[in-house]
Order: sequence, then structure tokens, then C-alpha cells
Amino acid sequence: MNKFCFNVACVILILCGLKSVRAETPNIVFIYADDMGVGDVSHTTGLAATPHIDRMAKEGMRFTDAHSASAVCTPSRYALLTGRYSWRTRLTKHVFNHPDYAPLIEPGEPTVAQMLKDNGYHTACVGKWHLGIQWQYQDDFTPTAQKALKQGWDIDFEKPAVISPTSHGFDYFWGIAASLDMPPYLFIENGKAVKTELVAKKKGRKGPRDIAFRPDGCLQIFAEKSVAYIDERAKEEKPFFLYLPLSSPHSPVVPSQAWKGKSGLGKYGDFLMETDWVVGEVLAALDKHGLAENTLVVFSTDNGCSNSAGIPNLIKQGHNPCGKLRGHKADIYEGGHRVPFVVRWPAMVKPNTVTDRLTCQTDFIRTCADVLGVELGDNSGVDSVSFLPTLKDPSIVQRDAVVHHSINGSFAIREGDWKLALCKGSGGWTDPKPGKSPASAPDVQLFNLAGDIGERYNLQAKHPDRVKSLTETLKRYVENGRSTPGPVQSNATKVNLYAAPVKM
Repeated sequence: MNKFCFNVACVILILCGLKSVRAETPNIVFIYADDMGVGDVSHTTGLAATPHIDRMAKEGMRFTDAHSASAVCTPSRYALLTGRYSWRTRLTKHVFNHPDYAPLIEPGEPTVAQMLKDNGYHTACVGKWHLGIQWQYQDDFTPTAQKALKQGWDIDFEKPAVISPTSHGFDYFWGIAASLDMPPYLFIENGKAVKTELVAKKKGRKGPRDIAFRPDGCLQIFAEKSVAYIDERAKEEKPFFLYLPLSSPHSPVVPSQAWKGKSGLGKYGDFLMETDWVVGEVLAALDKHGLAENTLVVFSTDNGCSNSAGIPNLIKQGHNPCGKLRGHKADIYEGGHRVPFVVRWPAMVKPNTVTDRLTCQTDFIRTCADVLGVELGDNSGVDSVSFLPTLKDPSIVQRDAVVHHSINGSFAIREGDWKLALCKGSGGWTDPKPGKSPASAPDVQLFNLAGDIGERYNLQAKHPDRVKSLTETLKRYVENGRSTPGPVQSNATKVNLYAAPVKM
């Protein structure tokens, strides 16, 4: 071999080595829609065009049996970022809907953002937080009829928050405290409110609103901020993690003017299309900077479609946001928590692949750790199982049981094709609602999803041994403070698997 050929060979080997190293430290983007069902994307059965999410599915891997950790917002977000079920915390039912709720993530509690930051990543969150912000308050606040307590008027917005997303591993935050129907109605940068003049929101949940804040403009701003972040990080060698929790298509359903009438399905369909547009803006930014090959992009949603979308009317038009599933947001049934989940990572994942691996969003933190080859601490990712092996080979589907949780605190556990719900009805917003099941109804529901994805046939009387074994597994997960191997951990509160039903 002459010297020239030898040098070329060395360069090729070095480049191959660099590609291998970079594949171990990809950029990571998690796009998290809000209240969106498995039937809302057009690569399944959706009638509203979602070409960019469809593109991710075509260029990556689609998970057909993926679940949010809860059927509602706040607990799902907690579980995604920590790898720990929210029912282990003080939030054993419902969601945060007041601005004075203390942050759900405890100080120093491990998060995926902190883990990535500790391993060389720059981290950012752009969008809807909904996990509690600890504000500072006015010393001399006097409530009035117009400015009542517990609506945010007593917050001192001139002072930075004591605890915000940047307290939990994010280098940068731009977004809103909670949903678009929850005060305060303003943007926050890092821990500081971005405002001009505060006025009173008079409809829905009342509270302070910045006069310049427009709910129908949020997606545009989230897209702009995300693209600007990618533009900035593209100049650096340091890998980045962008967590992009969107405010859509959650109520209020407010597509911007540019998207009104685009879907032919009404405002909800328009909002779906605008949500998909944000995904496209992120993918385009990655393409522009040549980052697509080694960026792991995940698209999913925090729970199923909400009834505020007008589901019956959508079904009449041929669009079922929940597909063939029973129930919707808030429910223990599959429509409450089985969600779209698509992963694109060209350096690792083969295009147009599908897996039926049982997956929970708690699995994200351990997957990221697995990608980096780092070990999580004993108290980190206690309910998280890496799906990296599945990204390499979609036929690898083994995962132990997953726990589901509804808005009223009802439990279910899924193992293989079997699902046991420890309640009489939906545990949420569809019939039979909590406390309204017939007195003669069995206390538990057992379904075999392989032949009954619609959860119509309760098999608990025919398979008492299955009921017993699944119940024992769930009890063990509760008692151990974790559902994965490792030292026993503590739950923040006593967990009652058979809590009295709360009427919805």
C-alpha cells in the first residue's frame, strides 16, 4: 500500500470512528403533544393531514402499544421526565390547575434533563410545563372580587420564581406554566415572567393575563423558539436535548388564523394540523444544519384525546381520535393512555419499521442513559426500562408489566395481552363513570387485548388466577417503590390500590 492509499484508509477509519462516537451521543428531541389520540395521526386512521409526523414514521419506528404513564397531563409529564410513576408522589389523582401548587418534582430529584446535562448535554424546555412553579408572592397583597387569591394575582411577577424548569436540569426554559386554560396567562423565560401589562381573564379559569398573550399564537412562538435553539446549538460541538411539550390540541382549541379551515374537520382538526406543522419546523431545522442523521427525535402525547375535542361530531365525519380503543382522556381504558409514539434516529433506527413492544413513557430516561452507556442511580428511573434494544431490532419486544392510572386514581396493570383494572368502570370521564357503576358490577375488570382491543368483555370470573397474579405483581411494585430491579425505594405517600371512587 502506497503512502497516499494508507492516508486515505486512515481518514476513512477515523471518520467511521467519529460516526460511531457520535452515534453514542446523539442530539435528543422529545416533542410532546397534549391530549391527542392514536387515531389523530394520518398514518393510522386520522383524516386531518399530519405529514410531518407521518414522515417520522416513514423514516423511523412506530410503536403501536405505547402508553403515557397516566390518562391526564401533570402525572404523565412527571413520569416522562423522572422515569417514576406519579402515583408514588403526593399527586395520587387529578392534575395541577392552580398557580400556587408546589412543584411536583422534588429538589434534587433525578430527571432526564439533569442526567443528560451531567453527561455533557445542553438542555432546554420550550412549551407547556404543568409541573408546578414556585413563585414569589407580594407581601402586601389584598384580595378583591376582581383579584382573588389562588388565581395568581398574589404572585409578584417582578421577581424570578424560586423553582422553575431550570431547577430540574434544564439550562433554558421558555414557555407557559400550565395549560392554556390555567392561570397565569403569560410567557416565562427561565424563571422570570415575560409581561407588559396584566389584565383579568374573565372567562373560564380566571386569573392574570398579559395583555399581549394570545393562546392562538403559542404554537407559532414555540416553533420559533425551538428553531432558534437548534440554530444556536448547531454552532456548538456539545450535544443538546430539547424537550418540546406543546399546548395543543388541548382545550381551548384555538388554531391560528393561518390554519383555520385547513382540515375540513373543524377547529380540532385544524389544531392537529398546526401541531404537526411544529413537528415539521423542528425537522426542517435539523435538516438545515445537517443534524438529522444523529438526532434521536421522539413524538408522543401526554394522554389520549379529550372529550373537549367534540369526539362524537368528529366520529360522524369519519375521524375517530381514539381509533378502535375504548374511552378517552382521563380513563383507565386504552383510549385514555395508549398514545402515538414515533422515534426517528437515522444513525440507529431503520426506516419504516413498526414494533408492538409494550412501552411506557417512563422508559425514556433509561433509554437515554442506555444510549450514553451510563448507569442511573438507585433512586432514578425506578419504573423505566430501556427501549434501545428495540430501536436496534424491532422484534425485541420483551418488557415487564406496565401500570396505568386514571384521573380519579384508579389503577390498572398490563402484562402481555392481559390487562387488569382495579375499578368497576372507566375511572374517568366515560361511562360507567366512577361511583355510577351498577352495584352488581364486579369490582375489577380483566381484559385480553389480543382479541378484545375495545375492552368489551370482562373475563375476571373466568380467570381468577390471572386476577390474583396481576394483583400481586401490582402490590409488589407498590411495596418496592419501584417496578424494576434494584434497591427498594420509598413512595411519598401511602398508595391505596382500591381507593373509594370519586364521582366525576
